Amino acid sequence: MANTYSQLNIHCVFAVKGRENILAESFRQDLFKYMAGVLKSDKSYPLAVNSRKDHVPVFFELPVTMSVSK
Repeated sequence: MANTYSQLNIHCVFAVKGRENILAESFRQDLFKYMAGVLKSDKSYPLAVNSRKDHVPVFFELPVTMSVSK
């Protein structure tokens, strides 16, 4: 089909075991860069990687060549 456009955005939340407040400011930025790098290596596009002290929400765009189950 001509001019077909597909986009799949996913919001994923990674929680710390027991929801303990252990995500310290000292390494959060490195964690964000690492998580964004993992997404980029899978050819996904990270839109937002952020965190609280007990969880990390990640919002990214999944490439159309990858299935959701993968």
